[in-house]
Amino acid sequence: MNLIHKTSIPLFAAAMAFAFHADAHNHEKPASPAAVAADMVEGEVRKVDKEAGKVTLKHGAIKNLDMPPMTMVFRVKEPDLLDRIKAGDKIRFEAEKVNGQFTVTKAEVVR
Repeated sequence: MNLIHKTSIPLFAAAMAFAFHADAHNHEKPASPAAVAADMVEGEVRKVDKEAGKVTLKHGAIKNLDMPPMTMVFRVKEPDLLDRIKAGDKIRFEAEKVNGQFTVTKAEVVR
């Protein structure tokens, strides 16, 4: 019993050609590492230590650092951030490991 019908081969070839054509013209670019790292995380400021250039945050999961929700101390990339935030503020932030230390690289107060 022959399972392949005469019309099956041309249909299969047409489907493969279409799939190749669609893929070749896909102009979407994959997310860059910077875009993946740019996921903003919600957090709450627990403590600001201007002298040490650090902030204690209770935060949600930080995907780019493979870090679960917790409360921890971060360095800050830009010291003036510590003038704009205070304990109790809700913020959205980005963090990276810079020179071996967890660092807030960008933050904004949620109003």
